[in-house]
Amino acid sequence: MSQNLQYYENLLRKYIQENADTTLKVPVHYLKHPFVDPGSQYAGNLWDWDSFWAVYALFNLADGSGDEERRSRYLLHAKGNVRNFLDYQMEDGYIPMMVATLDQHAGLPEPYLIHKRREGFVTNMHKPFLCQQIALIGGFGGDYEWMRDDYPKLEKYFECYDSGYYNENCGLYVWADDIMIGMDNDPATFGRPKYSTANVFLNAFMVSELKAMAEIAGRLGKPDRAEHYSAKADSLTQAIQAECWDPRDKFFYSVDVDIKTRHFDWFHRGLGVFWKTLPIKIRAWTGFIPLWAGVGNDSQAAHLADDHYADKNTFNSPYGVTTLAQDEKMFDCRATNNPSNWLGPIWIVASYVVFRGLMNYGYREEARELCEKTVLLLGQDLERTGVLHEYYVPGTGEPVMNGGFLNWNLLVVNMMDELAGKPPMCAHWLK
Repeated sequence: MSQNLQYYENLLRKYIQENADTTLKVPVHYLKHPFVDPGSQYAGNLWDWDSFWAVYALFNLADGSGDEERRSRYLLHAKGNVRNFLDYQMEDGYIPMMVATLDQHAGLPEPYLIHKRREGFVTNMHKPFLCQQIALIGGFGGDYEWMRDDYPKLEKYFECYDSGYYNENCGLYVWADDIMIGMDNDPATFGRPKYSTANVFLNAFMVSELKAMAEIAGRLGKPDRAEHYSAKADSLTQAIQAECWDPRDKFFYSVDVDIKTRHFDWFHRGLGVFWKTLPIKIRAWTGFIPLWAGVGNDSQAAHLADDHYADKNTFNSPYGVTTLAQDEKMFDCRATNNPSNWLGPIWIVASYVVFRGLMNYGYREEARELCEKTVLLLGQDLERTGVLHEYYVPGTGEPVMNGGFLNWNLLVVNMMDELAGKPPMCAHWLK
């Protein structure tokens, strides 16, 4: 690492060590347990995959530090995240994607998303990071017993996914709508019909969620259930391979599942629709997530690394991985909330997931390049503004919005540590 990069690495480590604990919150309103929030304008809200990645980064900061008080504090808040979500599990197993505190809906006796579901408004549920957070906690703390009494709730959570979001025809999971889908305005889902998109984000992360559930079940002495969830992860992997991998473009795409022969008298009596899905050929960073989850094979990893990650016309920018390929017609880096903008800006969580996927398959030098770009991006922002921001312009490194945002920006330390040889925090359930 050059002298300049070493300076930024030291600057970032110092800032993050001094400010990481500002993401830790005490119980408030709907949230009865300590929790973690992203900071900035999102203060006081608990989000599903946001809280997972924050804890993933916080545990890395405490791991090996010798600071037992910090370890205990982080474990307390991480367990609180899980318990806060489980507090609002509904009878059918549904768990909300977020729990807001004192917002415009605070006059309700329960969180807004739960209230709307009781009214019959069906939307997406907690993204597949609940069991990953539990496995993360269990591995870091060396204890899964804290989850034993609530284990049946995890079974119901998967039952809800299977009954409400699973497409049996193709073997993939679908989003119910385009609300809070992680990559908020992913064109593969955003603005499209309900239940029509089997998004590769949802399915690839669901593989790692099922692997995490298998780990939890095994640790709690339930070998049959561990085998069941391992088999489900394998089946979903096969479905992703069959439906989402495009052999021509050598890329993992989200797919349209609203495929069937549209009958009209005798016109469709011949060869009907025999394919299960159609690829939605929009290249987003989500196409790299299968490398995080271990879904891809070595040949696919080579194409993703050499043909896609390395391409400066698509994903490879001066400051990291663009969230949408630069030559897509929707590429746009303007500031927006609700939805947040994932149509190209640099998000550190995307860069980390791609980094980890490259490392998983032996593309260390490509991972090193991505780590160094991320250090440069965040280090320059911190030097200029004194804070970190939510997302960035790929070509210039300029922050787009929400100064003071921490959350998954903390993952830059994970990247630096893993490049130096430290195992990733997911190593025990993503083997």
